[in-house]
Amino acid sequence: MTLRAVVRGVGHHLPARVVENAEFEATLDTSDEWIRSRSGIERRHFATEDDTTSSMATVAAQAALADAGLQPDDIDAIVLATSTADLTFPSAATMVQDKLGMTGGFAFDVQAVCAGFVYALSNANALIVSGQAKRVMVIGAETFSKIMDWTDRSTCVLFGDGAGALVLEAREGDGTAADRGILATDLNSDGRHRDLLYVDGGVSTGTSGYLRMQGNQVFRHAVEKLAATAETAMERAGVTADDVDWIVPHQANIRIIQGTAKKMGIAMDRVVVTVQDHGNTSAASIPLALSVGRASGQIKDGDLIVTEAIGGGLAWGAVVLRW
Repeated sequence: MTLRAVVRGVGHHLPARVVENAEFEATLDTSDEWIRSRSGIERRHFATEDDTTSSMATVAAQAALADAGLQPDDIDAIVLATSTADLTFPSAATMVQDKLGMTGGFAFDVQAVCAGFVYALSNANALIVSGQAKRVMVIGAETFSKIMDWTDRSTCVLFGDGAGALVLEAREGDGTAADRGILATDLNSDGRHRDLLYVDGGVSTGTSGYLRMQGNQVFRHAVEKLAATAETAMERAGVTADDVDWIVPHQANIRIIQGTAKKMGIAMDRVVVTVQDHGNTSAASIPLALSVGRASGQIKDGDLIVTEAIGGGLAWGAVVLRW
């Protein structure tokens, strides 16, 4: 028998403030048509004064617990992917632990920007298969609106805020691709490309800084690297593109999503797409898309899913799981 990390529950949370593309026309040389044509984004959610990364993560985690039929103390660990934690430290994960009322276990953050949730899933999977935890809450949560340069139309129109969460639970499988749960992961990074996507602030500058991106260069890397990491993970899982029910990609840009699916030989009607409603929510985008896909009836028990993401670092990776 093989120990697998199986999805027990899923949930998400979006801030109440919805920002349509047209809202940017008053302050930037841009338009709804310009944003849609280049990104596929129509609207996004921005955090209100009362929203923080940890508060949104907590609501998403509570929704995932309810979906799983579990209580906070049924969870052994929290792995929270974010690049916009409330404070430099402590981790947002420990804040969520407190807000949930968890009296035991452990919690920590993972920082791999837009690839964060893939990295968090891989870490949570390792905790489970090694026997260190039976149930792990995996969260992606971001408040990217707080690190935007509102004069830079090439970046500030692309990002949004939100949170999504999964509960993973240890279950025995047969060790085949027919098992439920995480079947394979693949993680990569290349620090030589760190200047393509970064925030120009931190302890070295004494400021929180703003997001900076060379969009054309990131796009050039994205499709090739995303398709390659997905194919590596599928090969490790012993599956092919024909076996895949859904790609649930990082929701950064519709052209990247379309290009990656085409390179993998998978039709767009097998891709869960939420970028039009959420924008790029960085580490939150994949769990948001998984939760929305599940709620809409797209994702069903037994479906084979491939998730892939790339973010600053550059960092990228993929996970193959059966729901």
